[in-house]
This record gives sequence, C-alpha cells and structure tokens, in this order.
Amino acid sequence: MNTPSSPPVWFITGCSSGLGQALAAAALARGDRVVATARDPARLAALAAEYPDACRPLALDVTQPAQVEAAVAEALARFGRLDVLVNNAGTGLVGAIEETSEAEIAHNFEVNFLGALRVTRAVLPHFRTRRGGHVVFLSAAAAIANYPGFGIYGAAKRALEGAAESLAQETRPFGLKVTLVQPGPFRTDFIGRSLTHVAAPQADYDASRGKFARYLASVHGQQPGDPSRAAAAILAAVDAQRPPLRLVLGAYAYEKTRRTLAAAQRELEAWAPVAAATEFPSA
Repeated sequence: MNTPSSPPVWFITGCSSGLGQALAAAALARGDRVVATARDPARLAALAAEYPDACRPLALDVTQPAQVEAAVAEALARFGRLDVLVNNAGTGLVGAIEETSEAEIAHNFEVNFLGALRVTRAVLPHFRTRRGGHVVFLSAAAAIANYPGFGIYGAAKRALEGAAESLAQETRPFGLKVTLVQPGPFRTDFIGRSLTHVAAPQADYDASRGKFARYLASVHGQQPGDPSRAAAAILAAVDAQRPPLRLVLGAYAYEKTRRTLAAAQRELEAWAPVAAATEFPSA
C-alpha cells in the first residue's frame, strides 16, 4: 500500500483539532495524502495551505447521511482511491444515567456510534471492491472501564468496539484491517471544546458525577499524552503487517487495561463453579 510511487490516501474525520489534526499533519508530513474533514472546514485552512496538493479539506458532519455520502464521493473523485479511514470525530458527555435526557443520549450515540458506522459503511464498498483497506476507530479509556458520570459516552464507545470486533471478522476475507485506538488522557481540547455537561444536573449526583467533572476540569491542559506521539503510534500500527485490533496509548490507559483485565480474571475464576453448574448434567 505504502510505496514511493503511490502514497496512501487517508480519510480522517474530526480534523479541526486534537488527535485528528495531529494525525492528519503527521500523515501529510511523511508524504501521504489526506482527506481532512471537519464540521467547519475553515479550521483546516492552515493544513490545506501547507500541503495544497496532498490535503483535501472537506466539510463533514457525521450525523448527516447526505454529507457523509458526498464527502466520500468527493474524496474518491479527488484521489481515485482510499486506503485508510480514521473515525476520529466524537463528543463527550458528562452526566449520571438518571439525569441525562433522551435527547442528550441520542445525540451522543449519533456522533460517537452511528456517525462512525455511517462513514465506515459509506467507505466499505470501495474497500471491499479493492480487497484492502484499514479502518481505524478512536475509542476511549472509558471503554476499558467506565467512570461515574461518563455512562453514556462510555456506552457509545463500547458499542463502537463491539461493532468493530464483528467488522474485523466480517471483512478479513477480503483483506480489510480494523484497529481500535484506546487513548488515555492526551493534551487536546476534548475536555474543553468537545465535552458537554447535562442540562439538568441533580444535586444527589454531585458526589459521583460532580467529582468526576471536577477532576476533568482540573487536568485540562495538563494531560500527559502528546498528540503528535499518538499520531506516530497510529501511523506505525497502520503500517504494520499485522496491526493490533486494540492499540492502547499512554501509560494511564496501559495500566488501566492491565488492572481491568486482572480484576476480570479474578472475578471469572471466583465464580467459575457457579458458571459450570448451570449446564445440563452430562450423561
């Protein structure tokens, strides 16, 4: 895929800031071509000006089916093919389950889950015809183990992970690769510009949801993760002959994964006799 005469073509959602912007810049810097999308394409002007031939900025709101189809069609018309799709566009939501409205839940799933699937489904016919391609989904530490006050956001990301697991198996026969990126806290504007809070918080949840919200505010701008290093890690995974299904990024996410798996293993073994006792007796 990545040859000097034919640099790969990326389609990346949510490029206006954060990991999406860092990844687009890193891919362009090494000579790849990038369709960089954002709801406000004006935020992509600097990137497009620096790489006028290799970067194609497009307006894209992943919640709008017609925009998704048009953006993919324009990308294919511009570069002739796509090699890597990165579903990075997302939005956070802080709120306890009880205090979160139906509309807030629906919007979060529309962006984080349905939007990512919508873009993926629009690109899949091209990948299937070409018998190749790589789909990258940006997941979250909340999908490793969730937090109080992040129930809806974490649930949307876990739904995305479940869909990606099936997608990897469904498309393996025609050469498609799938990677879920699970980043820890990176120094982006996610906690600022991309995070919303429920409109009707309840005082009873201040000790749980409120504590988590205050923690997020306290670390904003101090996150240990470097977006440019995350971009380099994603590039390495895409270039790998056998890329991982899950790519954990950062010491925090690594340790969180290790602890979560160890706790799950302990609980599984502790309840093994109960699980075994639920089957019909052997003849």
